Amino acid sequence: MSEQKGKSVKNKELIKEKIIFYIKEHGYAPTVREICEMTNLKSTSSVQSYLCKMFEEVGEKRNGVIVHSDLLLKYLEINYPKLYFVSSTTKVLTDFNEFLQEVKKEDFRYVVPDFRLNKAFDKLNMLSEQEKNKVEFLCNECCWFGCKDRKQCYEIVSRKNLGEMIPDHKCNSPDAKEGYRFSKAMKNPGFISANDIKKIYLPMGFENFKIEGRGLGSALVLEFLLYYMVKPEYQICVREEVYLDNMLDLF
Repeated sequence: MSEQKGKSVKNKELIKEKIIFYIKEHGYAPTVREICEMTNLKSTSSVQSYLCKMFEEVGEKRNGVIVHSDLLLKYLEINYPKLYFVSSTTKVLTDFNEFLQEVKKEDFRYVVPDFRLNKAFDKLNMLSEQEKNKVEFLCNECCWFGCKDRKQCYEIVSRKNLGEMIPDHKCNSPDAKEGYRFSKAMKNPGFISANDIKKIYLPMGFENFKIEGRGLGSALVLEFLLYYMVKPEYQICVREEVYLDNMLDLF
């Protein structure tokens, strides 16, 4: 093994070790900049490259990357061809024709429309079977249905994740101060309930659904998982088992 290859293997193992430790401590994954700090690797681009290589080398099942930037998409396709790609909801595709053009692109395995297209059933039902297989719906969005600043909000969040010292986005939603509440998301016109999935979307030919909340507290994530993935009669049993596990920091 060459010295360079040996160094690469060592760094990838170190990154993996630090990420696992961080997730156990915090309940969510670290940013690239935090990985740099934990591993003493100074270059964020090097860490990103190591991560992409690690995701590529997982075996038979392919890992995917959620992408907003077309420029980044082309770079990843050239340098990490074993990955598959998902068109991000951060593109805010509220125009159905623009969404349809995105679905038709061969670059993407899945396309996540803006949640305000979730109930455009007449248009959605006109998609071919192949096109329906590429659509991934965001079920539990809490964002104000009338929001005009969604793209700007996503951009600021992304830039802050990159470590830029910029002001927080000022949300203009009428009830922004309340933060995320699942009960509020359920009243959103774009909300997709478990019953909707079974009785509307699956019969229409849609099978891919996305639950938001990776940055929210574990207690909220638990409620999402219980609601969408556990039968109602078993939810209290699972909730009790999780709450009684002293190893979990839910709040």
